[in-house]
Amino acid sequence: MDQSFLVMLSNLLHLHNSLDPTTDTLSSATSATSLLYSSSIAPLLFFTMASVLSYVASTKANNASDNREGNHRRQPAPNASDYSVSAFRALSTEHIWSLEAPLRDAHWRSLYGLSYPVFTTVVDKLKPHIALSNLSLPSDYAVAMVLSRLAHGLSATTVAARYSLDPYLVSKITNMVTRLLATKLYPEFIKIPVGRRRLLETTQAFEELTSLPNMCGAIDTSPVKLRSTPTSNPATYLCRYGYPSVLLQVVSDHKKIFWDVCVKAPGGTDDATHFRDSLLYHRLTSGDVVWDKVINVRGHHVRPYVVGDWCYPLLPFLLTPFSPSGMGTPAQNLFDGMLMKGRSVVVEAIALLKGRWKILQDLNVGLHHAPQTIVACCVLHNLCQIAREPEPELWKEPDESGPQPRVLDSEKSFYFFGESLRQALADDLHQKLSSR
Repeated sequence: MDQSFLVMLSNLLHLHNSLDPTTDTLSSATSATSLLYSSSIAPLLFFTMASVLSYVASTKANNASDNREGNHRRQPAPNASDYSVSAFRALSTEHIWSLEAPLRDAHWRSLYGLSYPVFTTVVDKLKPHIALSNLSLPSDYAVAMVLSRLAHGLSATTVAARYSLDPYLVSKITNMVTRLLATKLYPEFIKIPVGRRRLLETTQAFEELTSLPNMCGAIDTSPVKLRSTPTSNPATYLCRYGYPSVLLQVVSDHKKIFWDVCVKAPGGTDDATHFRDSLLYHRLTSGDVVWDKVINVRGHHVRPYVVGDWCYPLLPFLLTPFSPSGMGTPAQNLFDGMLMKGRSVVVEAIALLKGRWKILQDLNVGLHHAPQTIVACCVLHNLCQIAREPEPELWKEPDESGPQPRVLDSEKSFYFFGESLRQALADDLHQKLSSR
């Protein structure tokens, strides 16, 4: 029973005893009216007030109990799968430091897709930009909320329920954080390897893998599935697998780190067209990207090049297989096998990207925000690869096939030069491996 109620009840008992004529506290000189009042009204007054106070106290207790039960029903006890602000707050205080680092980081990855140190790196880099937005949530809460959505493919409605926020606000914060990742962090973490040290490391690693010299990257595209079909020109968004999508093009190095990302076309666009419309293509054809590392192979000056499958155009800086069906000469077939071995790194990189950031398996953002969300995930992928985060289960995409692109008139000189380079590399590779 409430302590204050007991005190009031005690005071009432004292008052009753004071008014009772049978007690010694009432003098013999009391008037008849006072005796009548004390003998008949006081007991009634006492029991009335006591009943009221008892009712108030019991009502208060019942309401408190109902509130506790209601809160229990509305807010179930959090568990390891709750991606909420409260869960984040619990982990981001002193509790996080009481855990061993491997356990702490494993738990953090299960919630936000990356370890605690990488998470703090992201927050520290985005915090100055988020501060300018006058966001009502702290920067680390906002980043945690967006990462949980990207890592688990959650909708804005689901995240809003777990964070006790409005779905519109969740979408707004998601758009802000992904935009910052895709713009402010992109130049720092997605770079063409033009520096001599990095270029040398990359080409040497590819040569150890494929025995082909001066390879500096592998290119591929992947459709990113959209949850809803765009209303404008819906047929253009249907990819070769039959679902609506936008097309992602990436170039990866030997560490499965992207050094170029492009999202510019609907999913129904072919790989060659998407590549020709990319900034990378225009920089390479115009000579804006200059790689100083040049080697001589059978009288041909071979600059660093990227490898792709037969869906891409053959160019001096983008070499493709001779034949998709292995119908070439022994030297050409050997070259094709090694080229595809080098290309496998970008296939694995995309599989890691979609395995780590599950929102890319079924993109549940508006079409207008789809490119920045995809690029943001690519930036986060690079951060994880640079930090050597454990690799998740790979996302398996269907085997792809497509026609070989036609040679454009503007590319004919590039094509013939690329053709001679490819043959020289094939003959040189065949001679080197045959002599071993």
